[in-house]
Amino acid sequence: MSFRRDTITKPIFALARGALPAMSDTEREALEAGDVWWDADLFTGNPDWSKLLKIPRAKLTDEERAFLNGPVNELCAMLDEWRIFWEWRDLPQDVWAFIKREKFFGMIIPKEFGGLGFSPYAHSEVVRKISTRSIAAAVTVMVPNSLGPGELLMRFGTKEQQQRWLPRLAEGRDIPCFGLTSPEAGSDAASMIDTGIICKGVFEGREVTGLRLNWHKRYITLGPVATLLGLAFKAYDPDHLVGDQEELGITVALIPTNLPGVEIGQRHLPSMQVFQNGPNWGRDVFIPLDYVIGGQERLGQGWKMLMTALAAGRGISLPSLSAAGAAYAARTTGAYARIREQFGISISKFEGVEEPLARIVATAYQLDAARRLTCAALNAGVHPAVISGIMKLHATERMRIAVDDAMDIHGGKAVIDGPQNYLGNLHRAVPVGITVEGANILTRNLIVFGQGAIRAHPYLLDEINALADTDRERGLAAFDKAFWKHVGHSFRTLFRAFGRSWTFGAFALAPDAGDATPFYRQLSRYSAAFALCADMALLTLGGALKRKEMLSARFGDILSELYLLSAALKRWEDEGRPKEDFAALQWCMATGFKTIENRLAEILANLPNRFVAVILKLVVQPFGARVLGPSDRVVHQCASLVLEPSAARERLTPDLAYVDDDGGFARLERAFKLVTATDAIAKRMRAAHIRDWKDAVAKGVITQAEGEQLSAAHEAVAEVIEVDDFAPEVLSPIYKKTGDVHQFFQELGEQRAAS
Repeated sequence: MSFRRDTITKPIFALARGALPAMSDTEREALEAGDVWWDADLFTGNPDWSKLLKIPRAKLTDEERAFLNGPVNELCAMLDEWRIFWEWRDLPQDVWAFIKREKFFGMIIPKEFGGLGFSPYAHSEVVRKISTRSIAAAVTVMVPNSLGPGELLMRFGTKEQQQRWLPRLAEGRDIPCFGLTSPEAGSDAASMIDTGIICKGVFEGREVTGLRLNWHKRYITLGPVATLLGLAFKAYDPDHLVGDQEELGITVALIPTNLPGVEIGQRHLPSMQVFQNGPNWGRDVFIPLDYVIGGQERLGQGWKMLMTALAAGRGISLPSLSAAGAAYAARTTGAYARIREQFGISISKFEGVEEPLARIVATAYQLDAARRLTCAALNAGVHPAVISGIMKLHATERMRIAVDDAMDIHGGKAVIDGPQNYLGNLHRAVPVGITVEGANILTRNLIVFGQGAIRAHPYLLDEINALADTDRERGLAAFDKAFWKHVGHSFRTLFRAFGRSWTFGAFALAPDAGDATPFYRQLSRYSAAFALCADMALLTLGGALKRKEMLSARFGDILSELYLLSAALKRWEDEGRPKEDFAALQWCMATGFKTIENRLAEILANLPNRFVAVILKLVVQPFGARVLGPSDRVVHQCASLVLEPSAARERLTPDLAYVDDDGGFARLERAFKLVTATDAIAKRMRAAHIRDWKDAVAKGVITQAEGEQLSAAHEAVAEVIEVDDFAPEVLSPIYKKTGDVHQFFQELGEQRAAS
């Protein structure tokens, strides 16, 4: 061992040590935040499927289920999204009071501090359900339970801080927000210019050591109404009051917004969404050191704290909203396509409609599968950083596609705004989810693979830590151990990838999963190909790989597909392998395999080392990218899942916030039930070539009761197809004087003629 280390490893160690790029503190802290989980298995190139299938399903307790069936349903019944958006531009006061009283802001806070003590899955289910009724209400509820003072206090706060602040947050006596983004620093936290200078000052009548803060933050959700601001800033100690260092680094602290110098700005209007959001400033705001979350010992540890909290938060809130959006799009679009006729037949019969409808259905199936699997990890106390990034990125991106498809199928019904439009506001809200909690462009190009390659790889992080060790001998010993394990792993992966690629995965490891068994084999094949190509890219490019953003994005896409497809298989297994849902699973697999093969082809076409690229192509893709996506038969079967009342339709779109009022969604549900219930009656009339139901009754084709039932269905469909219109003075104050747009323009023309 010592011979190998001193004669072979040592020069490699020296070469790698010289080539290792410098890593900033924020980069290192981001890498070290959170945990690895199933992503690490995927990175081995030989995932243990039994491990995946043994993961306990995320479930609700009786108390959590009662909350969903009680306060959550009550809240949804109180919400009128059109009036919230168009008239009030805010949640009404009775809704704010209800949210506080029922402790929606304290879902994640333990019961010992007055909170509800709910699991991550319960948190996800609540956000999911409210999202299908009101985006503004969902965002208002999700933010205090995601990245913010509550989460940070629970994980890092001192006992005194927890006892003081958590009960106030749980009961709604304080409304929290978190200030991270500033004009100078969005995704690039290292550029933050918000500062906290350690100094002496007077606080509540006594002189203490504290921080004098100056900041400017924007895009802060709940900022305009917050009473407690979590703040990220750079701390400095020029007078060495707490230690020898002058630059302490990013720090997070609690700032009551009534302190002198705190200024709350006016509201932003993000994509016409009316949840509270706005800027704030602090000018020479003084706080004692015990307002730093975690106390003095946490000075300079803020970025790692934030990244650790974000590893959980990004896996819940926006994925829940996105899964809700896709399920909502599937249910409404399936119903609308079923009841809407053109050229004398339901538009659901058109293949041009079936294709996007199938995409919506399969997206809803896959996103909820991934949401549940991620929540299972969070329920078990795991905080999967890479997977949370995958979830935020792909959940919001796929929601965007699903909602766009839904808009296309609905046509003018979804374009014309008004109280009966049940899709328009969701469509407007999509860019917000794409942008916040780490913009998707950044997440795809830099984070998913950039972080995953180091954290989830079996040996790479150990090698990097060994190379960075200030004790050269200790670092060499650690590097020798990790490096040769890595070499052995790479050779095993090479032979595994070669065998599986040339046999099309026929002999790859897979559990006995019935009709889904071949899918596991293909994922084992692609996992090996991914692991080998990733290793070779890291070997040939080294630290330069992080600057090859397009390559990194493609690797990230493959890792993401491996996770999302794993989640879909897990869902199908957990639900008892329902045959009716198999088409949705097939669509997900065929589409995911196509993406993986295309990304592999793109990587091999663009890898700078062409010799290695040619060898890799012979090993992992000797016959090129061959998967074409789902067949027309699968598309047809997948689309049909939401065209009739069925158990499959309910599994796909469970527990949406359905309120039986006169809103657009309720009208659609009623029409769908009536149309599907009268389908046999309508078929008899078509067979008899009779259009008027009264004629059909007179000729004995249908009974009077059947005719009346059919008439009710026609009336219900007409109500759904109808869109809103408005008096001119309702839409614009210009016309309020006359109330008649024609008269207004006539008078305007006369005035111009006279002048």
